[in-house]
Amino acid sequence: MEGDVLAAAPRPEEIRFEESLRPRCLQDFVGQARLKSNLAVFIGAARARGEALDHVLLFGPPGLGKTTLAHIVAAEMGSEIHITAGPVLERAGDLAALLTNLKAGDVLFIDEIHRLPPAVEEILYPAMEDYELDLMIGQGPAARSVRLTLPRFTLVGATTRTGLLTAPLRDRFGIVHRLDFYPREDLEAVIARSSRILGIEVGAEAVGELARRARGTPRIANRLLRRVRDFAHHLGEEVVTLAATRWGLEQMEVDGFGLDHLDRRLLTTIIEVYGGGPVGLKALAASLGEDRGTLEDINEPYLLQIGMLQRTPRGRTATAAAYRHLGLTPQGTSSPLFEGSD
Repeated sequence: MEGDVLAAAPRPEEIRFEESLRPRCLQDFVGQARLKSNLAVFIGAARARGEALDHVLLFGPPGLGKTTLAHIVAAEMGSEIHITAGPVLERAGDLAALLTNLKAGDVLFIDEIHRLPPAVEEILYPAMEDYELDLMIGQGPAARSVRLTLPRFTLVGATTRTGLLTAPLRDRFGIVHRLDFYPREDLEAVIARSSRILGIEVGAEAVGELARRARGTPRIANRLLRRVRDFAHHLGEEVVTLAATRWGLEQMEVDGFGLDHLDRRLLTTIIEVYGGGPVGLKALAASLGEDRGTLEDINEPYLLQIGMLQRTPRGRTATAAAYRHLGLTPQGTSSPLFEGSD
């Protein structure tokens, strides 16, 4: 199902595609105006003082530009970027090897930083705060601790789940920013820029339709652009028209709100199996046969944003807007949840 494809981790060819569209400087980055403005100030001040930029934590739903911004920070600072991910750093020695290879001003980007093992996170604290690294040399009674001085570097951490970050780690970031879903006009600018880079001619109405159904996420907007280009090619059209776009999105089961197959299954399950909710995430994931992390990181943020899902202390609840979108009649309209909804 295309909905499952949209929710899945990017394939290698998709990663190469996204890299080809990735802005290289803050000026080319579309959206997130407040974040861009603040980063420009912080980067300019650090460069004027000849210092490394303070450590940066970027958080928010997937596909909004956290990795892109890490590359931009390195480019704007004139530094080299080193990339890794929390699950990759299984032992303290893995992180130590990275840290000891950094040069002054380098950027170390750790994606999914909330998944760092505790032992690895412990040695990150002095590295971030004091630019020092404690290592154990030898084993048994002959073991001794050695402290190495590190060059001043910038750690850029990215996470979709700030609640899983420990307080000591979170507090060591001097610059903390949340990335929000993109408004339609910003997504239109993203799609227009991507189509120019890829040499795709897209009608203005088609650009608007893609932006409307892209879930506020540039990564999804770019993926949909690729797919509707294929459908337009199948129809023998040199220009991606509104008709080709709508047909392609319908074939991929992406509806007018940008909901895919899994989004609709999630809402339908809450309504039909659990009477509209509330239902716990564990039970919902089991009913859908999906991973809890996928639902929580990929599906829930957008459904919450557009008001089709509510999170309560007792679990997830479908709203009246979800019933209407699915063509169903809200049950129990006397409940405060549905007052004034008909």
